[in-house]
Amino acid sequence: MKIVTLVKHVPDATGERSFAEDGTVDRAAADGLLSELDEYAIEQSLQVAESGGAGGEVEIVALTLGPDDAADALKKALQMGATSGVHINDEALHGSDALATSAVLAAAIGKLQPDLVVTGMSSTDGSMGVIPAMLAERLGWPAVTFGVDLKVADGKVSIRRDGDVASQTIEAELPAVVSVTDQSGEARYPSMKGIMAAKKKPVEQWDLAELGVDPSTVGLAAAYTKVTDTTPRPPKEAGKQVTDEDGSGAQALVDFLAAGKYI
Repeated sequence: MKIVTLVKHVPDATGERSFAEDGTVDRAAADGLLSELDEYAIEQSLQVAESGGAGGEVEIVALTLGPDDAADALKKALQMGATSGVHINDEALHGSDALATSAVLAAAIGKLQPDLVVTGMSSTDGSMGVIPAMLAERLGWPAVTFGVDLKVADGKVSIRRDGDVASQTIEAELPAVVSVTDQSGEARYPSMKGIMAAKKKPVEQWDLAELGVDPSTVGLAAAYTKVTDTTPRPPKEAGKQVTDEDGSGAQALVDFLAAGKYI
């Protein structure tokens, strides 16, 4: 069985993030890392492989799309236990929207011919969460999304989806696209053995020509939406202090809450 697990290199949310002159995220200005939500996708893929439910050997291919730095996301996935990696890297992809991204990823998935595609629920930079459904539509596969518990057996995949009033078990025939949430179980840390083993695992790099994708259909010029203007967030100001030296503190606090319409 072959599982393709999507991973994305995103700017570190704890660092300073900014936009470039063309309105795209300035990824070079901030440190990057593997999107935390994608770690759960890797973990669930590894658990499928370890459970034996797939009925044989399981190959896990970590797939990413992005510039050179995106290789770091693949590196982390391989250290966690993925079998191999594929990096889609082409300058024409800069500024691609979700529609173009899904088209390129679908082309790569078609070339890899997996039995299952596993993704996180969304990326931690864009937070759109639309790629799994778009991929399923392009591939003509069922989409089983927002899973908490992922299982594979007898040519089918099933998840548990926890809602506000009930938990649902959803099943689909393979091949299928599955997304998992951050409630699906803590992702493992790479072990020293895994870090050393990752250095010998194969990683392929593909461009648009190898995928048969027309460069004019991707990138910022082909995007359906564009950022036209950005304004830096103003720096945080010191909070208001209320003193109570003369017994007026309580009233001052009430006035502040009323003025802010908190009460």
